[in-house]
Order: sequence, then C-alpha cells, then structure tokens
Amino acid sequence: MTPHPETNRLFLRHVAQTSPNPLGLEIVRAEGHYLYGPDGKAWLDLIGGISVCNTGHRHPRVVAAIKEQADRYLHLLVYGELVQSPQVEYASLLASHLPPSLDSVYFTNSGAEAAEGAMKLAKRVTGRPEIVACRQSYHGSTQGALSIMGDEYWRNAFRPLLPGIRHVDYNSTAALEAITMQTACIIIETVQAERGVYVPDGTWLRQLRQRCDATGTLLVLDEIQAGFGRTGTLWGFERYGVVPDILLLGKALGGGLPMGAFIAGRERMWLLTGDPVLGHITTFGGHPLCCAAGLAAMHVLLESGWIAEVAEKEALFHRLLVHPAIRAVRSCGLLIAVEFDSFETNKRIIDTCIDRGLLTDWYLFAPQCLRIAPPLSITHELIGQACSMILAAI
Repeated sequence: MTPHPETNRLFLRHVAQTSPNPLGLEIVRAEGHYLYGPDGKAWLDLIGGISVCNTGHRHPRVVAAIKEQADRYLHLLVYGELVQSPQVEYASLLASHLPPSLDSVYFTNSGAEAAEGAMKLAKRVTGRPEIVACRQSYHGSTQGALSIMGDEYWRNAFRPLLPGIRHVDYNSTAALEAITMQTACIIIETVQAERGVYVPDGTWLRQLRQRCDATGTLLVLDEIQAGFGRTGTLWGFERYGVVPDILLLGKALGGGLPMGAFIAGRERMWLLTGDPVLGHITTFGGHPLCCAAGLAAMHVLLESGWIAEVAEKEALFHRLLVHPAIRAVRSCGLLIAVEFDSFETNKRIIDTCIDRGLLTDWYLFAPQCLRIAPPLSITHELIGQACSMILAAI
C-alpha cells in the first residue's frame, strides 16, 4: 500500500498537494475495475476517478483510439482554427444525442473551464450582470467557478470573487423568486453530487424552466458528474422533461483524458466570435487525443447496454447496504452516497476499505457520506464484493 520511500518523498516534495493527508497510494497500472500497486496489490475502484471512468480503466477501444490518433497528430494550433476530425466527429455525435437546441459544442480542458465559458456566454447573450447558483453546489475551483460554488467555507479565503452572484437553496421557491430581468443565467447541477447526492424535484425544475423563459434568463445545467449514463439515462435532464439552454459536461467526457465542454445553440454560441473576436479561446481545449478517446468511450457506452442496467445495479446497492450504522443511502443511478453519523466514522470506514483493497472516498460538502460512483460496467458480482467489504469495514 505504501509507495517506494523515495517515490513517496519526491511526491510530497515536488508534486503540489491539495490536502495535508493525501491517500498516497502508488498506482502503476489500472485495468477494468481495478488499480494495482507496485507490489501487485489490487484495489477494486468504487469511485471511477470521481465519475470519470464510466467505461472502466483503459477500455480496449479507448486505448486503441488514443494510439491511432497519436500516430496521426497531436496539438496543431489553438482551438477552433483548423478542422480536426476528432473534434468534428465527437461534436457531431454529442449533438446527435442531444435536443436540437443544443447543437454547438465548445470543448474545454475541464469541467471548471466549461462553467467559466457558460458564464461568459450567458452574459454575452443576455447583456445582464447577475448569476444565480445554489448552495452546496460544486462547479469547479477557478475563480469564476468558485464564485458560484455554494459553500462559503471554500470561497472565503479567496475573496474578492465575482460580483453579482446570488446563492439560493436547491428545490426552493426562493430560487424561482431570485430570477429577475437582471439575471443572465441560473446554474444548477442536475444532481447535487458533492452535497451527498440530492436530486431536483421534477415540478420545481419545470417551474425553473418556465421562470427562465418568462424572464429571458438562460438555464444552465451542470451534468459534469451526472452525464454519460450515470443516472440511468444518457443525460440526467432527460429524467425530468426539461431542456437547458446551456449544458455543462466533463468528467467522463474524455474517456479518461482531461476534457470539458459547454453546449448551446449555434446562434447563441456564435456570439462569442465577435465584439470581441475570440470572445472565448483556449490553446488545448478539444485536444485531438482527448476527443478521440472521448468519442470511442461514448460509442462504447451507447453500444454496451450498461446504461440500461444502471437502475438494476442501483437497486442492488440499496438491497445490500443495510446496517444499523448506515443512516441513509441516497442515489441517482450509480451516483450513491452512504451516510454515517460523522466524518470520523466515515473516514475510519474508508481507510479500512482501502487497507483491504476497496478504493472509495467522501463527498466535498458531505464528509459523513461515503462515495460510490463506479464504472457503469461494474458487475453484480463486483457490487456484492464491494458491499461486503464496506459492511465488514463498518
């Protein structure tokens, strides 16, 4: 479990850290549902790189697509200037599986950059200064995305942030009332993941859509974690009969490589091309290697039948995860939060699971909740093994 001492020293010395106590597992190989250490120890991956590896680690078709593209070209020029077939093919595939009003894809390097692009686009389309977001929401760590993040603990150390941001409660009447003729957009997650998996009330979400239509406000749905089949439908918003004006994607979008996107109608997206020209620009966004990997991964998802199995697998987790110490199991497809009485209890269980070969984690705004977000390809047998390990750790 412990990396080679010199590797561990260099990791802590030269790789910028995000917390004082990183997991510190040295991984030398990943395949399917497992990560492997230098001594051959295996961890069953129950979090899929935080909802990234929907097709598992190193799916053969994804690896083949990466190798094929690497033999053609890598970076050529800043995004948008040259016709690159991986970008064209992937954008076309995405558009063909989205409502007609979402037909223009702007590829970025991450979900946070997608959120930044969406905020700019909303202001450009409406000419308005204000943005509404929800408490206990997560949209990324860049300063704009941090401004709309719904938790003061994470924001406070980096003020001043963007002005004109108003935070409201998810599923609240106040959220509807906060949308005015000065609101450029409201940005919400289709599933509040980092809160510990909370879903929108369908009636509320439809009322939100109606309020946006009435005021000329853009509805931005963040499906960075919820997209690509994790909820049991290809897109989370399909569950509610609501179509956003701008859709945010990331995580699983790149098939394991870094990638994000904001998607809107072409007429709206075209506004970023003038006054000023290059209204939004990126050097590496839509990198051909990432597009090739994401394109292959999406084809795998669409052809595998795994999305149709999500509800059954979700139900199996609920049947198996029963214990007096478990206070709640909340889920939306294969995005699941197992709630305990405290972070301390949860952390002991997580650490025990890791010691015994099961990789899991906690949620940013719900540290008392154990995270389950495995590859969608996880089998019933592996679900049984994972749940047995969690119960044994408890």
